[in-house]
Amino acid sequence: MTEHILSMIGLAKKAGQVAIGEEPVGSAARAKDARVILVAQDAAAGSVRRAMSFGQTGACLCLTVPFDKDRLGRALGRTSCAMAAITDIGFAEAIVKKLAALDPERYAPAAQRLEVKALRAARRRAEQAQHEKNLRRGKKKAAPVQAAPAPQAPQKPEKSARRPRRPGQRPQGERPRFAGSRPVHKGKGPRKKASKESNHKDGGGSIWVA
Repeated sequence: MTEHILSMIGLAKKAGQVAIGEEPVGSAARAKDARVILVAQDAAAGSVRRAMSFGQTGACLCLTVPFDKDRLGRALGRTSCAMAAITDIGFAEAIVKKLAALDPERYAPAAQRLEVKALRAARRRAEQAQHEKNLRRGKKKAAPVQAAPAPQAPQKPEKSARRPRRPGQRPQGERPRFAGSRPVHKGKGPRKKASKESNHKDGGGSIWVA
């Protein structure tokens, strides 16, 4: 079983998902990239304290593995290694799950925590992949449905304002002042007509007495 665990650590290193040594492990922890920090069982007390501090900084697990520095180093292509950080959640879960199968009492709680984190990471990857797929297809996020506006009461049409009258213009609807009267001709009134008739009578039918 231990050889399987070391082989899994070597695969993670080949995939570029392992930070080896104190400084690289500290950088990965500060960048929140470390998923689990593995410490050799014969590492110095100072190295163990620094590894625990890196775990607190990066909010990740820090576990002492049942391998000495030489065996851990050979799995990573080094002569010796006191600590290493696994930066991929999939590899971290697989390695700790094998450690839990080897020693359940010691590693089972850590395996459960990593399993939850792995499920969350897988869900985020699936959502991101679906989002990118929708973008390629040209789909847009559906707009929220808005409630229909309430019907408004019909408004009465406003009366149009009267236009201002021009000088000399009669109000609308008003009759002319002399509507219906006959036109008056100059010099031809009823008086002249009457005087002509009286002269005609005097000249033709009246009798003078000398």
